[in-house]
Amino acid sequence: MHDHTLHRRMAIGALALAPWLAHAGEFTLSSPGIAAGARLPEAQVYDGFGCRGRNESPALRWSGAPEGTKSYAVTVYDPDAPTGSGWWHWVVYNIPADVTALPAGAGAPGGARLPAGAVQGRTDFGTAGFGGACPPEGDTPHRYVFTVHALKVDRLDLPADASAAMVGFMLHANRLGSASFTATYGR
Repeated sequence: MHDHTLHRRMAIGALALAPWLAHAGEFTLSSPGIAAGARLPEAQVYDGFGCRGRNESPALRWSGAPEGTKSYAVTVYDPDAPTGSGWWHWVVYNIPADVTALPAGAGAPGGARLPAGAVQGRTDFGTAGFGGACPPEGDTPHRYVFTVHALKVDRLDLPADASAAMVGFMLHANRLGSASFTATYGR
C-alpha cells in the first residue's frame, strides 16, 4: 500500500470517528420530568402571587463534566422577567463532585434532600430554596434556564445571605463548563 493511500484511509477513519469523539465528552443536563423546550409542569409552578403550583424543584441529572471538576452548582433563571435583570428561581452551590443528580424536591426550604455540604442561596423571592415559575398574566411565555455549572473549586466561600448576583459572579469566576436546558411557562 502506498503512503498516500494509507494516509487517505487514516483520514477517512478519523473523520468517521470525529462525531463520536466530540459527543463522548459532552457535558449535558436533563430532567426526567421536563423536556427541553417544553412547558413546565404544574409541579414547577410557584404557589403564590396568583399562581397555584406545587413549587417543587425538578429531578435533575448531568453527565460528561469537564476534567478537573471539584464541585457543582445549579441555577434556574428567567431572563424574561420584567425586572431589567431577570429573576433567579434557584441557586444551589457546593454540590460535591461525586454527585451527578438531584432528586425532585431537593430545593425545598431547609435543603433536607440536598447532598451534604450543598448550600441554597437567596433567590429573587428573597429566600433560599426553589421558587417556581409565576410570570405575569398575559405575558408571552417566559423562558426558564436550568443550568449545572462545573467548578474548579471544592466550595464557594460566600456569606449565607449572598445575593444570586454575587453567587453568579463566583460561578463565572470558577466555572470549567456548564450545561443547560430551557423550558417555558406562561399564563
